[in-house]
Amino acid sequence: MSSVSGIVLAGGQGRRMGGVDKGLQPLRGKPMVQHVLERLRPQVEEILINANQNLDEYRKLGHEVVPDDIAGFAGPLAGLHAGMKAAAHPLVATVPCDSPFLPDDLIARLKKNLGKNHLAVAKTGNQPHPVFALVKRHECMESLEAFLAQGGRKIDAWYASLRVVEVSFDDEADAFRNINTRDELRDA
Repeated sequence: MSSVSGIVLAGGQGRRMGGVDKGLQPLRGKPMVQHVLERLRPQVEEILINANQNLDEYRKLGHEVVPDDIAGFAGPLAGLHAGMKAAAHPLVATVPCDSPFLPDDLIARLKKNLGKNHLAVAKTGNQPHPVFALVKRHECMESLEAFLAQGGRKIDAWYASLRVVEVSFDDEADAFRNINTRDELRDA
């Protein structure tokens, strides 16, 4: 099976956390993104960090940092696009910088279920988690570029144009908890 490039999505503005860079917020003595990197690193052959601010801080974590090509904090699809362009492998996996408890078997399970689909996305209960995805880079790049060029920003709207398989992670539902606010950060 194909090798995977992991893309950590850290390109947002952190509005719900008061405009701070969420990935760099301390959690249990280290930046939140560091927890994500430690869980993702054994699962992929390469890691890229998509960030649009504090690039030097992210570079210190030892991975290539790729900012969005599209100005104005255009969302996770812009981060996926930037990562796909820089990725060395045929499959790319995305995870957000604010989910420090992501599953240790995320990539293996998504890959096992990908099959002939364009992408596999994690789901718990009836809730898909679209930023936890495994994407066939070559099959999806053109479609993503066209979607973004037409002003599309909603991840669900782009996914609707593709063959997507949702992969159940009901046994690890807590692993997808993300930290969006200062209260959630304190509680974690």
